Amino acid sequence: MSSVNLWYATRATGIVALVLLTVTTSLGILTAGRVKSTLPAFARADIHRRISALTAVFLAIHVLTSVLDSYVHIGWLSIVVPFTSSYHTFWLAFGTIAVDLFLAVAITSVLRRHISARTWRAVHWLAYLSWPVAVAHGLAMGTDTKLNWVLGLVAACIASVLGLTAWRIYDMARARDRLPRTINVPRWSIRSDPRVNATTREARS
Repeated sequence: MSSVNLWYATRATGIVALVLLTVTTSLGILTAGRVKSTLPAFARADIHRRISALTAVFLAIHVLTSVLDSYVHIGWLSIVVPFTSSYHTFWLAFGTIAVDLFLAVAITSVLRRHISARTWRAVHWLAYLSWPVAVAHGLAMGTDTKLNWVLGLVAACIASVLGLTAWRIYDMARARDRLPRTINVPRWSIRSDPRVNATTREARS
């Protein structure tokens, strides 16, 4: 495959990977938020896993074509170790960090039965961090960001995730407000009344 074809493949898979990452992040927010839906919870979780796997495929192709492209030099080490490439060192490191975070989530999801639920949940939160890092990487390094339709697509991705995040925070606040409020009033105890204690001491004496 020529360098030009690799360049086009890198651009296309980068855009598709960002859209799919946005979809899987949005589904993660909806699934965790227990949104009301006609689909059962297990079906939503299954869709979330399948789109995550598809995201991993396009992300792998995006990384592979970037490394194989001879027009720029991006070494294999730069795939997993940030700030090791001389080509756009800072913004390329954002892409590396996004890949590392996504890999951490994917690996712990595969090993979910062998690790504690607390560890899996803590690592899974990294998926939410990988999304804004990937967006920053795409906006800074994407050669198609000058196109209006690409900017519109990125804006739609940002609006969807931010909107769902705001909805989830609002829904969590409403859920807390709906909880029954209990007022703990200290009970009066006859033993704590000093007058009763004084009378008891006089009687005993």
